[in-house]
Amino acid sequence: MRVIGLMSGTSYDAVDAAAADLSTEDGTLYLTPLGMVGEPYPDDVRAALAAALPPAATTMADVCRLDTLIGQAFARTAVRADRELCDGRADLVASHGQTVYHWAQDGRVHGTLQLGEPAWIAEAAGCPVVSGFRPRDVAAGGQGAPLVSLVDLMLLRGRPGVPAALNIGGIANLTVVPSGGDPVAFDTGPGNALIDAAVREVTRGRLPFDEDGALAAAGRVHLPLLERLLAEPYYRMPWPKTTGKELFHRDYVRGMAAGPAYAALPPEDLITTLTRLTATTIAAALRPLGATEVFASGGGVRNPTLTAMLRAELGPAALRTSQELGLPAAAKEAYAFAVLGYLTLHGLPGNAPRCTGARGPRVLGSITPGRRALRLPAAPSRAPHSLIVR
Repeated sequence: MRVIGLMSGTSYDAVDAAAADLSTEDGTLYLTPLGMVGEPYPDDVRAALAAALPPAATTMADVCRLDTLIGQAFARTAVRADRELCDGRADLVASHGQTVYHWAQDGRVHGTLQLGEPAWIAEAAGCPVVSGFRPRDVAAGGQGAPLVSLVDLMLLRGRPGVPAALNIGGIANLTVVPSGGDPVAFDTGPGNALIDAAVREVTRGRLPFDEDGALAAAGRVHLPLLERLLAEPYYRMPWPKTTGKELFHRDYVRGMAAGPAYAALPPEDLITTLTRLTATTIAAALRPLGATEVFASGGGVRNPTLTAMLRAELGPAALRTSQELGLPAAAKEAYAFAVLGYLTLHGLPGNAPRCTGARGPRVLGSITPGRRALRLPAAPSRAPHSLIVR
């Protein structure tokens, strides 16, 4: 089956599409990558999305407009991916949508909302669409994240030592496979979210992020501010746990850096301190799990200052990228949702209950038919346990 995975993360800068040929044989899922394309959100859509996200207030009219505009943006990217990567022969689109709210409270997730109406994708691309992956896991008592942990487990099983997968998007999350123990997965805290928010603030919107980590490289860590940031209760919560921009947003940075002690803090020092926060909290999450190798993906791997800090914090654990597992760092999550969509269409579970906290395995998402009558394929004789990238 030829599947397109669509993803837009918590940085909400673009829609990424990755296409793959997928097949199952004797308990192994084989993935042949076909490439990736990306489409930035139109400026007006990104501005409307930024204006509606927490801690801002919004209206149902805004939600309706965003659901349509985001769905249309995902549809355009799917059509382009089908044309450029699949020779017009895509069988399925798996759309993560755009997370706009993750209702986490008192250690539980009560609900989650992703926008991007799948009917626009099905209408434009013509093939069925699987969407809405997270709510079923939440309904089963899970955190609804990180859902990519199932794909991580399939990729990492059988590796020596204690392998870990790390994604540094707006929020950072990890999956660790201890030798002989149960897998662990959770959000560690901010990835790029606070760094990006501070960069936009100090440059008055001129820069959307710290390109090549240049601002962080030019500053110094402000230890009193770092200690204040590290006092955030989320870091000491037990896993499984998830978070988002409902907590880690622009006003969070403003509140933490408020007061006379930080009034003269140079902008570069603020960026450096927030970059160190991301590296420190990721390493602090990995250290007690005994990770021996860490395969990183997401936008954070393009920040050399962040990766250098993280490498120093991790000590003997080797920091690598997901490219060494066959999936480019920029496309790994899109490929992961292509896999999850494939599993859903075959009636197979897409969550890892020990990682999300759900009561058991669940088939995820909803299916929107394409132009032809929907005929679900037969499920494999047994669910795939491992993933091999060809």
